[in-house]
Amino acid sequence: MKVTLAAHGGLAATVNLRLPPKVLDTDTLPENAASELARLVAAAVAPPVADQPGRARDAMSYTITVEDGGRSTVLKQSDAAMTPAFAALLARLQEYLDRQ
Repeated sequence: MKVTLAAHGGLAATVNLRLPPKVLDTDTLPENAASELARLVAAAVAPPVADQPGRARDAMSYTITVEDGGRSTVLKQSDAAMTPAFAALLARLQEYLDRQ
């Protein structure tokens, strides 16, 4: 599975425009870490119970693209309206990407 993270907006918006998305291939992770990430993706893909509308000045928005088995899933949320499942996936993904 390949997972791509792109961040947009926030106070560093002009800096983020110049940065390419970060990419993580779960084949590079230990088996237990890859399984954990797959579980987090599955939880974040599940439809939320209710929409969480919200806007915040200078809030960051995140796009996580998951490519697995020829299928692509795009998840988008922001700091102003983020589900707990998306937040957990984002935190773990950022942790793995920071180790690269």
